Amino acid sequence: MRKHLIWTSATLALALIGAVTACGAAPSAATASPGGTCVNESAPRHAYVVVEHLSGASIQACVGFSTDAIDGQTLMDKSGIKYQFMKFSFGSAVCQIDSEPAQYAQCFPQGKPYWALFVETGGQWAQAQNGYTDVVLHDKDALGWHYVQATDPSPAPPPAAKE
Repeated sequence: MRKHLIWTSATLALALIGAVTACGAAPSAATASPGGTCVNESAPRHAYVVVEHLSGASIQACVGFSTDAIDGQTLMDKSGIKYQFMKFSFGSAVCQIDSEPAQYAQCFPQGKPYWALFVETGGQWAQAQNGYTDVVLHDKDALGWHYVQATDPSPAPPPAAKE
């Protein structure tokens, strides 16, 4: 059973900023290069990663899988999209995707843009209720990232995944 809870981005950002401020962490990275086709295209199921930058430019990756579902961490790792994250007591948080921001000293600096996380199921986006490592995706679902201003009270999801 998949659960989705829509949080306002401001509430989510404040919660994450508070957690980041309270906890120290070292950055980690996944640095594969994005591919032009679906990774493991012959697999019976596919999930997508959609990334929209602050500029509006977007990229997408597709990952094929054979199991009933794929978790967000595995999807991100296999997508080939370069990203960096930090581990905290509450889990992992994404700080940089596809070189945005170009540099950072904190994962969620107060008053600065952040990566809002969305999940697309059945063609509908919803903000994720938890971190990307806890998201479970099924065939044709998508994990979406949108780099948004901290002042945006209701960020839009990234563009729909293209099969």
